[in-house]
Amino acid sequence: MSNFGKDFEPLLAKEAPQAIDRMGFTWLIAAAAATIVLWQIPGGDYVLYPFSILATWFHEMGHGIMALLLGGNFQQLQVFADSSGVAFHSGALYLGPIGRALVAAAGPMGPPVAGAALILASRSFKTANLSLKILGGFLLLSTAIWVRSLFGIVAIPLLGLIILGIALKAPHWVQGFVIQFLGVQACVSTYHQLNYLFSAAAGPGLLSDSAQIQQQLLLPYWFWGALMAIASLVILVQSLRVAYRSR
Repeated sequence: MSNFGKDFEPLLAKEAPQAIDRMGFTWLIAAAAATIVLWQIPGGDYVLYPFSILATWFHEMGHGIMALLLGGNFQQLQVFADSSGVAFHSGALYLGPIGRALVAAAGPMGPPVAGAALILASRSFKTANLSLKILGGFLLLSTAIWVRSLFGIVAIPLLGLIILGIALKAPHWVQGFVIQFLGVQACVSTYHQLNYLFSAAAGPGLLSDSAQIQQQLLLPYWFWGALMAIASLVILVQSLRVAYRSR
C-alpha cells in the first residue's frame, strides 16, 4: 500500500487552518461591506439592530471612560430603543480644551477601537474566549453602575448574557468567528453615523461630537468628522492585517 495518503495527511492538517483563515477573512470583509450597504437602505437597520445597540454602548462608554481617565466623573449613560444614546459626565478635565476634545472624540472612536481589540483577540481561541467573557461581563457591570434608561437596563444585560452564553457553550471556531464579526461590526458602525460625523448638531440645541471638537480646537467640524471616519477605516484594516498575519 502506498504511503502517499499518510504523507498527505500532515500536509492537509497544515493547510486546513490557512484555508479556514482565508475563508474567514473573506466572509468578514463581505460582512463589513454588506453592513455598510444595509446601514444606508430602508429596513437594513432592522437586520443589524442588535449591533446598533452594541455600537451605541461602545460610543457612550467611550465618552464616559475617557472622562474618567481625564479626571472627570462618569455619572450615567442612557441607551434608547431608536439606538441613540447619551453619556453624562461632570467635573474638571485634565488638559483643558484638549481634554474636552478628547472626550468628544472618544465617542465616535470608541466602537472602532473596541472593535480592533476584539479582532486582535481572535488570534487564539484562548484570547477569543476570554474577550467574549470580558465583554459580556462588562456589559452586565456597566448596567449596574452607569446605565439608567429603561430600554438600556433591559437590552444591555441581554446582550451581555448572549455573549457570555457563546463564550461558555459555543464551539471554539464559533467563538473565534463571533469575536471577529463583533469587532468588524463595531469598526464599520462609524459609517452608520457618517451623517452625524459631518453634522454640526446632534439635535435641538445640542452640538455633535465633531462640532464639540471644533469648539475646543478651532478647525471645522467636517475636518474632524473626516479624520475620525478615515481613522476608523485604518484601524479596521490594520487590526485585520495584524490578526491574520499572526497566523
